[in-house]
Amino acid sequence: MRVKITASELSGVLQAPASKSSMQRACAAALLHEGETLLLNPGHSNDDLAALDVIQKLGATVKVQPDHTILITSKGIHPQSTEINCGESGLGIRMFTPIAAISSLPLTIAGSGSLVTRPMHFFDEIFPLLGVSIQSNEGKLPLKIQGPLKPVSISVDGSLSSQFLTGLLMAFGSANPGNAVINVKNLASKPYIDLTIDVMRHFGKSVIHQQYASFSFQPASIPPPYAIQYTVEGDWSSISFLLVAGAIAGSVKVTGVSRHSTQADKAILFALEQTGCTLIIGNDYVETGKGNLRAFHFDATHCPDLFPPLVSLAACCSGTSVIKGISRLAHKESNRALTLQQEFAKLGVDIELVGDDMMITGGKILQGTTVHSHHDHRIAMACAVAALRTVQPVDIMVAEAINKSYPDFFQHLAELGAGVEIIEQ
Repeated sequence: MRVKITASELSGVLQAPASKSSMQRACAAALLHEGETLLLNPGHSNDDLAALDVIQKLGATVKVQPDHTILITSKGIHPQSTEINCGESGLGIRMFTPIAAISSLPLTIAGSGSLVTRPMHFFDEIFPLLGVSIQSNEGKLPLKIQGPLKPVSISVDGSLSSQFLTGLLMAFGSANPGNAVINVKNLASKPYIDLTIDVMRHFGKSVIHQQYASFSFQPASIPPPYAIQYTVEGDWSSISFLLVAGAIAGSVKVTGVSRHSTQADKAILFALEQTGCTLIIGNDYVETGKGNLRAFHFDATHCPDLFPPLVSLAACCSGTSVIKGISRLAHKESNRALTLQQEFAKLGVDIELVGDDMMITGGKILQGTTVHSHHDHRIAMACAVAALRTVQPVDIMVAEAINKSYPDFFQHLAELGAGVEIIEQ
């Protein structure tokens, strides 16, 4: 799909889309929960749909209700298929693989798109310590595993992604962990682990950590079976693009997000505050508006998904903005440091990569051109937001990449007043 974005003034109010980080974790917790779970405000991105498919293949039943809530019924891990496909979801593959390993059946864990090139050697190193046999494709997908996973005290490296730890925490929490402890060094994206622990707590599983260096488990607070109701949070990752759009091109109010959320990408507020844009933060909404934007410094090591919207923001700020943490970008849907540098250069934005820092020189007139998403949802959205300030329209190639996380993105931009034209389906 090719989408043309024309420079526009924005104004309006939108409801935040559901967080796929929250949704996917809730799906996993509902699968592990023996009983019924009612999901309110469920997401419908490709990653969300993949998670629902996975839990059904692992034994849960899923029913979409007339009011669009989702009822999940589970008796634990009882695979209905020998192959589990997580689509293109990095969280899905890293979270559901340890959960699937609770079963004693031989299973194949697969994915698609860029996921097949992303490193999974973590499992090659850790699974044998937990009694799980594994055969990978030289550290990549597909994975052939056979459990059952036996929780024992282990030490893991958390520098590549916190998603591996999320999977282990959920699997241990439901596999009679006893006194087992997971020791972690160099943990990345700590706020995402806070989100995992928060979801597990909602489902009666208690995880205690010592400065994120060791994690232990307490007995379930409520014995199963019992009914759970869980409301999927609004997504700070997705609304970061809308908030930046408001800061550079008008006035945007987003409702349905909590200022008390543990989501890592809530940190977008710190960057916006530095720029001098209009910023109003309520208990369940955020509003941004244009201002004389100035450059900012931001450490995105623990929230690397903010790089794309922050680059769009920096492109419209006077001076040189510095974003730290590009070492976290190599194994995303694309190598985002290089992809952002390449695509924003087409718009006339100079991006320099120095060590672990990205330096963006902004404030110049942005040029319209043709850009490519590189099949990366966040690159497509970042280019669309920057296009709100270009002197000519911007054509975004392979724009359907947004379906991975925010399928309504272009529709929502149009509702705010953006010039959005879908050229090809």
